[in-house]
Amino acid sequence: MPVQQRKKGGQTIACLYSGGKDSTLAIHRMHELGKDVDLLITLKPENPDSYMFHRPNIEFTTMQAKALGIRQELVATKGEKEAELADLEEALRANGVSGVVTGALASRYQKDRVDRICERLKIEHYAPLWGINPLSELKEISQKFEAIITKVAAYGMDYSFLGARIDESTISKLESLNRKYGINISFEGGEAESFVLNAPLFRSRISIVSASKEWHNDSGTYLIKEAKLVPKKGINNIDAQI
Repeated sequence: MPVQQRKKGGQTIACLYSGGKDSTLAIHRMHELGKDVDLLITLKPENPDSYMFHRPNIEFTTMQAKALGIRQELVATKGEKEAELADLEEALRANGVSGVVTGALASRYQKDRVDRICERLKIEHYAPLWGINPLSELKEISQKFEAIITKVAAYGMDYSFLGARIDESTISKLESLNRKYGINISFEGGEAESFVLNAPLFRSRISIVSASKEWHNDSGTYLIKEAKLVPKKGINNIDAQI
């Protein structure tokens, strides 16, 4: 059933949406539970190193919102540690939500702070991926989603990871880096960020027309320059031109 067709008695469930694999999978989990997301709240930080919110390609979340058929609120924030939480709280309050969904997996930093905001607002925090096995999550992403890596900032993750699809080959490389350097393969330690181009609930997929890669010192970013929504024909190929 399409996301927007199920009703919840006037309640509004919002998802703290970054466009990455975790928040997108969280929306699908909620759908499976019969609690569809009505609103995407996306924080756009000025600070590229925000502790709470993704920055690379955040403007293209508007395409994901359209593909999902879910209304989106794009909220500017300076992205300063702790202070950025006030912007999130105000966005939740202004939209009168009854619950907020996050893609938190294991990071207490994010979950505890959202928990405290929800306590103050007397709303529910849904974290449907909390405690998920990292390898199980990646395998589900590789099988059902078309997601790419858009930023890397961990020892052993090199230029080749930028723009790479999260598939069996990439997962194998991440497992090897985990054994060698101890990185978190789900990126909960800030090792990397991702962007979803296609997923089961998407009505159309995002096709990347052009993109570039930037590398500075020991970290890099995959920047989408132009993209478009196209009819879905499966999720098995990426057509980015770099």
